[in-house]
Amino acid sequence: MRCVIVDCAIYRDGCRTEGPADFSDALDEARARGDAFLWIGLHEPTEKEFELVTSEFGLHPLAVEDALCAHQRPKLEVYDDSLFLVLKPIQYDDKAGTVTAGELMVFVGDSFVVTVRHGEANPLGAVRDRLEKMPEVLQHGPTAVMYAVSDAVVDHYLDVADALHGDLEGLETEVFAPNAGAGQNTAGRIYAFKREVMEFRRSAGPLGEPMERLTGAGVPFVHEGSRPFFRDVSDHLTRVNEHVEGLDRLLSDILSAHLAQMGVRQNDDMRKISAWAAMAAVPTMIAGIYGMNFEHMPELKQPWGYPGWSRSWRV
Repeated sequence: MRCVIVDCAIYRDGCRTEGPADFSDALDEARARGDAFLWIGLHEPTEKEFELVTSEFGLHPLAVEDALCAHQRPKLEVYDDSLFLVLKPIQYDDKAGTVTAGELMVFVGDSFVVTVRHGEANPLGAVRDRLEKMPEVLQHGPTAVMYAVSDAVVDHYLDVADALHGDLEGLETEVFAPNAGAGQNTAGRIYAFKREVMEFRRSAGPLGEPMERLTGAGVPFVHEGSRPFFRDVSDHLTRVNEHVEGLDRLLSDILSAHLAQMGVRQNDDMRKISAWAAMAAVPTMIAGIYGMNFEHMPELKQPWGYPGWSRSWRV
């Protein structure tokens, strides 16, 4: 179990405190204090490894199934004893031109936060370090962790969107270059880029509804003072989704422009071929009439060869 536990700590009054090494004892201590909470981070646990966490924290079996299976869309589920938030952090490899999505699950209860991450595209280490330097935010309890994780994921969305936009400008320049398309699979590159943007949209788009819910009242386990923070995350996410939608539309326009350019080039090539064929038609006709090296047909030296040959065919 120790290999999947990335970190485990008790936080009280916005500060990290020493606690029992065993997370079950640490949870009991946080609940006994009443003004503290436990944050435990897990990395790709198996079902057997997650059983103890499930029983100790009282997590809902449906949420546990989602956390173990991964491949979930961003969502917020409310259960009797906890909240369950699914996020999809992404990484962009500008050299390979690929967008890779991970998965990050956050369980929030009365005195605990459990984070489960799948994949490498996750910001939890930096989030924990940053939060521990902001006790005024940690004082909001487990909700502060949910906010900080969501904020880090969405902020990285903005960075990836800017990087995609920069690469798209380079692709746009190539498409409209004078020698564009010469020996290049431009349409294939545009389509591949569009697929990466679609992967981005699958990660960022569905997250809008959970963030909107967290900004309003009526969601349990959410500290009232944290709602303005979630509103800020929601605003940033709206910018991201608008940016990604603009990238998708621009890619469609670039693909349409490229196909139109290819059609114009093909028409130009056909006109050139037709012009050369017309120029070659006159020499071909002259060669066809005067290019024979005999006097009469079908037999040589027979003036009535053609009339006789055609008459024999009629007979």
